Amino acid sequence: MSKVKGTVNAGICGFVTEIVATSEDSQHVTFEVQSTCENIRKLAEQLPVLDAYAELGAGFDGELHKVVRGALRGCCSGCVVPPGLFKTMQVAAGVALPQAVSIELEKL
Repeated sequence: MSKVKGTVNAGICGFVTEIVATSEDSQHVTFEVQSTCENIRKLAEQLPVLDAYAELGAGFDGELHKVVRGALRGCCSGCVVPPGLFKTMQVAAGVALPQAVSIELEKL
C-alpha cells in the first residue's frame, strides 16, 4: 500500500488544501481532501476512485479533470489544487517520485 500526503498553499486567496492519496494496488487511487476552500471541499466530495494509468493516458480528458471542470465552475481557473491532486495521485500509484513542486511569482 502507498499513501502520500500533499499540501497545497493556493496563493493570494490564502486557502490551504491537504491531500492524502492512497493506492492499495499501485494503480487505483482514493483521496482524502481537507481544505479551507469551500469550492475544493465540494470538488473533493465528487472525486471517484481513479485509475492512475488511465488518467495518465487521458491527459486533460481524464476523470480527474472532468470532475474539476464540473466542480470548479465560477472558480479561479488558475487554481493550483487540481495539479496538486494529479501529482499526489501519480506518487501514490508509484509512477512519479515525491518531489516538491512550486511556482514562485515576482512582480518586476
